[in-house]
Amino acid sequence: MLYNSLIQTKRGKKMERYFSEKIYTELTQRYNKATLNKKELSNELGVSISSINSYIVKGTGIPEYIKVGTGKNGKVLFPVVNVVSYLSNTIKVA
Repeated sequence: MLYNSLIQTKRGKKMERYFSEKIYTELTQRYNKATLNKKELSNELGVSISSINSYIVKGTGIPEYIKVGTGKNGKVLFPVVNVVSYLSNTIKVA
């Protein structure tokens, strides 16, 4: 993944902004849309779709999302800006 290669390039606040810009650019170029579905998010986070579903039920460990529709057939979408914020805040530098 792109995120691991960026970890050692910048420091402090500059690093956070740098990560955000790089991640946003990468995601928008890769998917060419403003939201990601569960499959795309699971690919970016390196977890299964089942894990994404579990995080949604628990309400923790996942970027903010939008539910389109009602009931079981509702579609869950993750705005790229929310995914970027989540990834920028969860990447830790050793």
